[in-house]
Amino acid sequence: MEFGVPPFVIMIVIVCTAGWLINNWIRAKHGYPLEDEWGGKTERTDPAETQRLKAENKALHDKLDAMQDRMIVLEKIVTDRGYSLSAEIDALRDAPALNKERL
Repeated sequence: MEFGVPPFVIMIVIVCTAGWLINNWIRAKHGYPLEDEWGGKTERTDPAETQRLKAENKALHDKLDAMQDRMIVLEKIVTDRGYSLSAEIDALRDAPALNKERL
């Protein structure tokens, strides 16, 4: 096998480039600093926009948790055996009549 022929050189360049790309992909996935073409490291920056989005995301998650808690309470009320919707509606209908009689 001749090592100076163009296909062999091109294969070496492709393998090295693929290795560099895979290395940077793994580093980016796990949050490590990335490597540039000259071997230097590039730290990940966390701009203000990302911080704002994280804060907004946390607020929305908190709101969702509160809504889920409320939903659980409502489900307990509706599925409770002693709960009678028609009795409650009738009681509300009768309430204005009772108030008028008192006046």
